[in-house]
Amino acid sequence: MVNKSPRELIQLRSEWSIPQTLQALDEALVGNGPALAFGPTQFSTVPQEVAVVIPTSGSTGNPKEVALSASALRASADAAHAFLGAHRGERWSLQLPINHIAGVNVLIRALDLGSEIAAADYEYTSIVPTQLFRALQDKGEDLLALQNAKAVLVGGAATSSELLTQARAQGINVVTTYGMSEMSGGCVYNGSPLPEVEIEIRADQRIALRGPMQALKYLGSDIPLADSDGWFLTSDAGEVKDGKLIVLGRVDDQIISGGEKISLGALDTFLNSLNLGEFMSCAITSQEWGQQLCLASSGEFDEKEIAISLRNKFGNHAVPKIFLKSTLLPRTSIGKADRATLAQSFERIG
Repeated sequence: MVNKSPRELIQLRSEWSIPQTLQALDEALVGNGPALAFGPTQFSTVPQEVAVVIPTSGSTGNPKEVALSASALRASADAAHAFLGAHRGERWSLQLPINHIAGVNVLIRALDLGSEIAAADYEYTSIVPTQLFRALQDKGEDLLALQNAKAVLVGGAATSSELLTQARAQGINVVTTYGMSEMSGGCVYNGSPLPEVEIEIRADQRIALRGPMQALKYLGSDIPLADSDGWFLTSDAGEVKDGKLIVLGRVDDQIISGGEKISLGALDTFLNSLNLGEFMSCAITSQEWGQQLCLASSGEFDEKEIAISLRNKFGNHAVPKIFLKSTLLPRTSIGKADRATLAQSFERIG
């Protein structure tokens, strides 16, 4: 008989060590303990099938709590390990915060392989592009560890082709990942869907995903997470080229400047593929343009060269009105572009 009674939900405690967290997570997955929320939650109980709750970043201004089953999380771990050719006893290193799905996945994969979380001498790890960039620049122990790993998953934000080329030239086996909490994290590796994962490109180039690692629901919401055929419609735009998924940027990264639509994500992806440095765009309010396109880079660049490239690719409306050079490009804890913070820098100079 299926147990219909609610299941207790407890929030991860800040004082817990990694071994304590792993034990609580294992009990949540097996069903011998409460479900576990990896961030603030407004709920104390969840449906029986919910094992883990992940808070989303709320990039659209509407944070959600994503409810995941044990079977979905195990399907994600099994698919990742099948892709990587992982063996029992091999170790993962935790280098991401565990209030995000990517960090939680490292813990689940360690449980799946029956191994401890490793500080050094690990086979696998998951990082964001900023961590990869810093390791390559510092050329210290972190770089050596990445070089010695069997695979280094890099996700959370777009990784420039220049950074990937540099990493692979240094002997790092980089695997790019794409996914989100609603799909138990990364479900597309190096542009290819993991086993049992399906991809469709819908209207406005929006990416739709389907697979056994899909979340159950958003807690407290009656809005279905997937459509009647089981497809989760993401907020990302993309295309499939030569059998590989190319993520162009977020649909909600679109701005309208002078009456023309501009995708900030697509603009950034294009510029970061030119090997001219690292770029990030944003918009500030303008009486003349409505939204004024701005462009920043962590290094120096030729404004005319960038303007020509953008004009040829997207049209005159995609040429930035304000440029900022050699500045820190703000990112969230998992490496996503923090355009709101960047916009504040432009507002101060604009």
